[in-house]
Amino acid sequence: QVQLVESGGGLVQAGGSLRLSCLASGRTSYTMAWFRQAPGKEREFVAAIRWSGGSTSYADSVKGRFTISRENAKNTVYLQMNSLKPEDAAVYYCAATPPNTGWGTRATRDYDYWGQGTQVTVSS
Repeated sequence: QVQLVESGGGLVQAGGSLRLSCLASGRTSYTMAWFRQAPGKEREFVAAIRWSGGSTSYADSVKGRFTISRENAKNTVYLQMNSLKPEDAAVYYCAATPPNTGWGTRATRDYDYWGQGTQVTVSS
């Protein structure tokens, strides 16, 4: 069982930065990911990181602007978001999947555990 708690969302101007955090408890040797969901849209993959190896994967829409990282000693995964755009506004969710799940999967159905989400608002 894994419990996930996100924090760090808020309101930022376009071009600004935010850092999201996801604190994991319980079994923590899972692949971790960030997804986002804007109003009226499906939840979409943003980035993922292996808990042990540090390999990362990004959606094309955020590549070069967002960075996923983890600090295992604190059981925390981060999403550093730079050069934010209005289209990045969404509820951001942290998710976890067992390490034997295919690496880099972007399907929500492959992630077993989810946080409650944190709102990111980007003003133009």
